[in-house]
Amino acid sequence: MARVLLLYLSLGCSVAHGRTCMSAQFKKPGDYILGGLFPFGMNTMNLSERLEPSVVVCERLYASGLIWALGMKFAVDKINNSTSLLPGIKLGYEIYDTCLEPVVVIQPSLLFLTREGSTGIRVLCSYTDYQTRVTAVIGPYVSDLALITAKLFSFFLIPQVSYGASSEKLSQEEYYPSFFRTVPSDKSQSKALVQLLNKFGWNWIAAIGSENEYGREGLDTFSSLATAQGICIAYEALIPDDPSVPQDHKKLETIIKIINETQVNVIVLFSVDRSVKALLEQWISHGFSQKVWIATEAWVMSDIVTSIPNIQTIGTVIGFTIKGGIVPGFQDYVADLFASIQQESFCQASWEYSRDADSAVLGPQCRQCDNVSLHDVSHLLENQQTYVVYVAVYSVAHTLHQALGCTEEGCPKATVKSWQVSEGRSLNSSFSTPTHLSCCPFHSMNQGFNIMFWNWQKGAVVPILSLCVTVSSNSCCCMSVALFIFQKPISTCFWRCEPGQIKRVKGFHLCCYDCIDCEENTYEGTKDALFCTNCPEHQWSPIRSTKCYDRSERYLFWDEPLIICLLVLMLLAMVLTCLSAVLFLKNLNTPLVQASGGARSIFALLCLLLMCLSLCLRIGKPSTASCMLQEPLCNLCLCACFSTFLVKSLEIVLLTEFTSCPKGFLLWVTQKRAWLVVAVTCLVESMLCFWYIYSVPAFPVRDYKLLHSQVLIRCKIKSWFAFIMICGYTGSLAFICFLCTFMVQTPAKKYNMARGITFSMLVYFVTWIALVVTYSMVQATKQPTASICSGLLCALGLLTFFYIPKCYILLFKPEWNTVDYFQLHQGGRAGNRGLEREQGSWGAVRKERGG
Repeated sequence: MARVLLLYLSLGCSVAHGRTCMSAQFKKPGDYILGGLFPFGMNTMNLSERLEPSVVVCERLYASGLIWALGMKFAVDKINNSTSLLPGIKLGYEIYDTCLEPVVVIQPSLLFLTREGSTGIRVLCSYTDYQTRVTAVIGPYVSDLALITAKLFSFFLIPQVSYGASSEKLSQEEYYPSFFRTVPSDKSQSKALVQLLNKFGWNWIAAIGSENEYGREGLDTFSSLATAQGICIAYEALIPDDPSVPQDHKKLETIIKIINETQVNVIVLFSVDRSVKALLEQWISHGFSQKVWIATEAWVMSDIVTSIPNIQTIGTVIGFTIKGGIVPGFQDYVADLFASIQQESFCQASWEYSRDADSAVLGPQCRQCDNVSLHDVSHLLENQQTYVVYVAVYSVAHTLHQALGCTEEGCPKATVKSWQVSEGRSLNSSFSTPTHLSCCPFHSMNQGFNIMFWNWQKGAVVPILSLCVTVSSNSCCCMSVALFIFQKPISTCFWRCEPGQIKRVKGFHLCCYDCIDCEENTYEGTKDALFCTNCPEHQWSPIRSTKCYDRSERYLFWDEPLIICLLVLMLLAMVLTCLSAVLFLKNLNTPLVQASGGARSIFALLCLLLMCLSLCLRIGKPSTASCMLQEPLCNLCLCACFSTFLVKSLEIVLLTEFTSCPKGFLLWVTQKRAWLVVAVTCLVESMLCFWYIYSVPAFPVRDYKLLHSQVLIRCKIKSWFAFIMICGYTGSLAFICFLCTFMVQTPAKKYNMARGITFSMLVYFVTWIALVVTYSMVQATKQPTASICSGLLCALGLLTFFYIPKCYILLFKPEWNTVDYFQLHQGGRAGNRGLEREQGSWGAVRKERGG
């Protein structure tokens, strides 16, 4: 009665007081220091966004972890007050937060490995005489973290006793020689789950695990044992680790929908509480029917799960808790502690030691704990997980008792290395506890399990403890009490597959199977087929189909909206080209046209017209002829056009940069000899195109893999080397033209040949660079369109920067198209001297050079 009164008095006082110094209670000096790894909080930041190795802050309090840590503190204080276990010896502790995150647990683990009295880890050949900061470690709680820390501590042979890590991997003594635990392994719990299912005759279930070590390994072990016992698993999946991520949220949605569609009535959840919370919240939000949920010890008593709004609508929850007991005196201890942490003198002493105990290394632990009242955690004080923490501390104390050789008179003041504590390779459990503990192989304790039922009273969960379950070869679960708590549902194998689905046997039991939709390009060939038949290459099928359909052909059709737009653009380019050619022909003997190349300009425009027409070869169904001629014809026309620019560019560079060049050189780029340069240039490209067409021509292919319901007909280049040769030759001409003209000086606001050629070549380079990038990124169905676009943009660029400005002068500024005005105003010696060359005024040129 006094204990209850003290509890309620402390409860009211703590609620009224507000902030406390609870965060300073997790360090205590002593002759031997025990390290503690407990989940005070849960990390809420996205660790993938962490760009530097800064401290990870746990923003949400995990109240259960706080109570477990207080359980360790209570056990140490009780041992220090004992006159028989470690008389004359004081145990200390340093307890740190793990945040339930592997990235967080590394830091305190490294601190535990530092040399005693320092914060550094020495690198030695032998660590036999190395004294670590702590003698033993209690924790961590989950298997994912224990698998990390056990590797570190096993190297130093520091005893590590976990109060929750149940992974079967940790039973491998050759890998984790100094790891112990006070809980059964996942295999023991899996056996208990199978016994429960067999007792109720449930052989058609869904099995879901959390996407971590506990869930993956536990689910795998359970599935193996269940199928061996004739239990069929209708659906098996892992709950995403972080459902707040959109992709993981979508996966979680899929999982609960499939669970509902399988129509099983029993679902085994081998998961940690955070993942269960995410799944059940989604289940409740969808309003799915009630089920029987089989819970593991990791979440059956978790307040995170029981506090979910409308949790009572999910159905019946049966789960396992580790068979243990209530730690005697713990509730009074916690009530006294909450009363003490409100006192200034007590807090001052706590903070002073906290500062002396290397608090700068990791900082204060559990900042959120200072805002916790006894009211917030009172419902967790009877959590049986605290008992296994209590057992873990006492196990280390008894082992230390033996290592020191303590007697009833006292313990000798001897130095005991941490590896000497675990030298016996067994966890000492031969001490007085409320229940008998049995030591199992692989450093584990198996107390057995209790069956827990959730009972709903006034909208709250009230767990009801049933009979214990002892896992052994000749035992069975005593479930008589359970039959009176709820109406036992039926969950057996029964299913009818829809057309387009096949039966896929689960667990090698013919009576139990999944109905699987036939994937794309497969179909259900016969009724009750066990596999889907692949469609022939020229056919396809949608998901869940019973037959195949002929593929339609895919290529660039003339009536496609995009192609129509390109054709209009092509027509515009052709019209502009023709008009320019007609205008140049009409003014052929004028100074401007002669300076631009005269008849060669008309030839270039005709080639540009043919290049635009050649782009039509890429539209329509590809044939052998169209594929063969596409690239050669386009590049040959462009090469012929650029050859006229080459002549003009060479003339410009000779007249501007090489003013003393012999007359013979100039004769090859002016008047009729220039046609010979054009012919030779085109002949080289013609020979390359001839080689391409007759040796390695492109050819049409039919691609059945790219589109699921169509066959893509496209031209495939046989030799990329030949393709690069014919395109590279044209590009080389453009590059020479650019080099010859881009340095020519031009007065402001004046136009001349050099500047027009320079910008035309720049447009060509930009267009084809964009084509290469686009061609490598877009799908194969869009590549011909990209080629047409680049060709049209190139043609329009040449017209815009070279021909249209001259057409403007011919149409709207005829007064500029005279010899006197042209030589006076067009700017740049190249235009003037080019005009004189075309008119045969060699004397005038010589005179000008002399000037």
